[in-house]
Amino acid sequence: MSSPLQLFTNLIDQKLDKTPSAAGNWLSGVLKEISEKHIKVHYLVRPEMCNPAKILHGGVASLMLDDAIGMANFVTGTEFLMTSINLNVDFLASAQIGETLELTANLVRSGSNLNHWEAVIKKESGKIVAKASSNMIKTHIKMNDLKL
Repeated sequence: MSSPLQLFTNLIDQKLDKTPSAAGNWLSGVLKEISEKHIKVHYLVRPEMCNPAKILHGGVASLMLDDAIGMANFVTGTEFLMTSINLNVDFLASAQIGETLELTANLVRSGSNLNHWEAVIKKESGKIVAKASSNMIKTHIKMNDLKL
């Protein structure tokens, strides 16, 4: 069985549409970098990701942040699957249809039961669209029991 890090390393520069996350597959991001403490994903803002004002919906931005943090946490080498227990998001600028966004997330602290992450979504100009922090908690599900 491949390690979770090997699984995702093989997906660098590919569309993320066949991952274990159905919601993340809908986002169709492109994985650019991944390690045990970092991830970078690019997303193209599509019409179905937008609110009636035709700008990126805050719920979709939150999904991008939560899903990327989840992917990155998946490869940290933990024995047990972890799940988010909170996601704090600040929306700082809008993003329009057709824009490519870069999401980066970094592991700030790894503990025995909790991992703390921080993430940022930026436009190509460098302007911050949203930033987030999230805590992931250990579940009872062993990573080796997952069929990947």
